[in-house]
Amino acid sequence: METGGSSESPAEPKKGRSRAPKKAAESLLKQKSPAEFFAENKNIAGFDNPGKSLYTTVRELVENSLDSAESISELPVVEITIEEIGKSKFNSMIGLIDRERVDAALYDDYETAKERERRLAKEARAQEIQAKNAASGKKVKEQSAGKGMKGRGEGSFYRVTCKDNGKGMPHDDIPNMFGRGVLLILVLKYLASGPGVLSGTKYGLKQTRGKFGLGAKMALIWSKMSTGLPIEISSSMKGQTYMTFCRLDIDIHRNVPHVHVHEKRKNDNKWHGAEIQVVIEGNWTTYRSKILHYMRQMAVITPYAQFLFRFISETSDKNVTIKFARRTEVMPPVPLETKHHPSSVDILLIKRLIAETSKQNLLQFLQHEFVNIGKSHAERLIGEMGSEFSAKMPVKSLTDQQIVRIHQLFRQAKFDDPTGDCLSPAGEYNLRLGIIKELHPDMVATYSGSAQVFEGHPFIVEAGVSVGGKDVKQGLNIFRFANRIPLLFEQGADVVTRTALKRINWGTYKINQTQDKIGVFVSIVSTKIPFKGTGKEYIGDDIKEIATAVKSAIQQCCNQLKSKIIKKLQAREQQERKRNIGRYIPDASAAIYDVLQAMTQLHASKKRRYNEEDTDLVSKVASRSITTATLKEKLSEHVARVDYEMALEYATQSGVSEEPREDVYIQALEPAAADGKKFLDFHSPAFVFRLVC
Repeated sequence: METGGSSESPAEPKKGRSRAPKKAAESLLKQKSPAEFFAENKNIAGFDNPGKSLYTTVRELVENSLDSAESISELPVVEITIEEIGKSKFNSMIGLIDRERVDAALYDDYETAKERERRLAKEARAQEIQAKNAASGKKVKEQSAGKGMKGRGEGSFYRVTCKDNGKGMPHDDIPNMFGRGVLLILVLKYLASGPGVLSGTKYGLKQTRGKFGLGAKMALIWSKMSTGLPIEISSSMKGQTYMTFCRLDIDIHRNVPHVHVHEKRKNDNKWHGAEIQVVIEGNWTTYRSKILHYMRQMAVITPYAQFLFRFISETSDKNVTIKFARRTEVMPPVPLETKHHPSSVDILLIKRLIAETSKQNLLQFLQHEFVNIGKSHAERLIGEMGSEFSAKMPVKSLTDQQIVRIHQLFRQAKFDDPTGDCLSPAGEYNLRLGIIKELHPDMVATYSGSAQVFEGHPFIVEAGVSVGGKDVKQGLNIFRFANRIPLLFEQGADVVTRTALKRINWGTYKINQTQDKIGVFVSIVSTKIPFKGTGKEYIGDDIKEIATAVKSAIQQCCNQLKSKIIKKLQAREQQERKRNIGRYIPDASAAIYDVLQAMTQLHASKKRRYNEEDTDLVSKVASRSITTATLKEKLSEHVARVDYEMALEYATQSGVSEEPREDVYIQALEPAAADGKKFLDFHSPAFVFRLVC
């Protein structure tokens, strides 16, 4: 008995201990907020490092401002300011007191005496080489900071301010718009990819500017992570007598706003729009060129907007101020919302549309929730689904198997392609003005294609090709736009880059790919841009419809340029021909004049008899009424006349393939003819005969 009891007693606690950890492990499961998800995966939203975070913040704020102004058909005026904040000033902003270092070797930028001596010697050698190169006229590269000084240092924090004249935001909605704007379902949509996936409309599709739909929310999250400082929002809607001021940050774990100040203030200037101010960690030095390049490309694709960009440095010699002036007041139309095309939906989307639809039966659901499905077409589709489907059956009663059957039929059936009416391209006129305004090219050609379709989504490709220009490098300079925003990263794998480099034979169009300054501009707009990569920085080359459309658009521009280039080459050849012939005019005129002078001397000495014309010519030479300059002028006129006749003959021979000229009529000065005609045909043989006679 005792032995049995002693053997059973340890078994029971062991059994209990083995169960406890399992329950504890199950209880460790927790749900992350969407803000926490993006905070942990900030690279997918373009916040890979401090430099790119500064660039992405500027980009998101500028694009929000443009969308806000365009939504009320207001010509955008956007002011963006980046103010450098030194470490001491930043510490005072967050309430820290600067203190001396106690253990210098503890810091990342610490260097020993030998390391410092080695660094200074290396910098001295570099400066000596730089001075020699400068003296010899060689191009000098700026030397980067030494490896020993690798700490973060001063000026790694920046106050970014963006002000616009847009729609503004309602007073009560501002905290939730910035602090609670990301929902969990939107994270799932992001994983499914798409343009502006986090800002899609509820019942359909819409062309949206941007890649993630996060806007200033991600800048707020990055500000919370890097500096801990709140953002400040000033906003006023059109017609409001007050202005809203709000200072807030975000509780990342709970995905809720933490409001510090939310109040109404006077709006004496009757300003409308929004001004957002955020303090973040960044790196202006490494991403300066990218930010300025972005602003320049944005000025190209939106010439109807006015941008004022300022960078304010703690040292005034590094300040930057650039104004991108408005060139036109013609704005593209606001993109319209459209319903889903049947061939572009998946099973989850069909289920969501069923849950959100207000239609009662299947026939109404198919007819009103999708494009290009009329009543008769919907009835034919229902008849094809099977006997368990009927037009009057409640759409909410569809089972999972029946929804899968609908999806299969959508994938297999034939539907008309969606139109491009819902899209809002920049427009050929705006694209041309933007290129001329920013690049000042010698010649430019633009083309806007018709709407095409891939995977049930309409898209339009616009293109421009320029030759020459200001601040343009030799070779191909490729500018890519998606839904009217510039794409600056991962250019090599993009469909536009690959098409321009590998599929266009530039020599066919009289363009030298390596020596000419060529600008290639391609803008793609669609309800779904097929971005690639987590950062959504380029458009893949694997979609045949888009690749074909891009190639065709660039070729159309090149064909326009070819005729201009040929005319320019012909004019250059004509000038060269005149120059070659005119090169001999001084020698020929001098030789002729010497002969004439010899004739005058011979006439004076021997009193020879000449005919009347010779005597007249000799007397003019003797009286200096004919000089070498006279002969040069006459010979130049003769060369110009001969050159014109040669050019006219060439044009006559090569002009057979030209388009017929339009009829031109001018009013007759004489009384009406017998036939009653009051106008003469400018090209008619009768008019030409009368003109010659």
